[in-house]
Amino acid sequence: MKIIQELLDRLTEEAKASLRLRVNYDLRNSAEDGSQRMLNAIEPGSVLPIHRHRKTSETMVCLRGKLVVEYYEEQERMCTEVIELSPNGPVMALNIPAGQWHTVHSAESCTVILEMKDGPYEPLGPEDILE
Repeated sequence: MKIIQELLDRLTEEAKASLRLRVNYDLRNSAEDGSQRMLNAIEPGSVLPIHRHRKTSETMVCLRGKLVVEYYEEQERMCTEVIELSPNGPVMALNIPAGQWHTVHSAESCTVILEMKDGPYEPLGPEDILE
């Protein structure tokens, strides 16, 4: 499969029309594929809670636009690091270690990332979301 601008444009339009202001596109070979690979179109204003993935790291590659990743520590719930991803910036990809509390924000309209995690999808439980 080729990831082309027309696909990114379509996903961006779907994200803009979505109540969540984001949409993903599954890149797995089948539902039985044991990985998580997807494109995520994320618009400014989309809210993702501070969360962690205890069993897997998470790799993000910014294909277009600008994404801000924030790391948090659990006890004080304070931001400890802010990392900006953009295709032409100093950081275009990031591997978030398993267990790292984080959230992301789109800093620019038309932002699309490639996201990858190990293993099958597991929904986040309340213990994996910082209120």
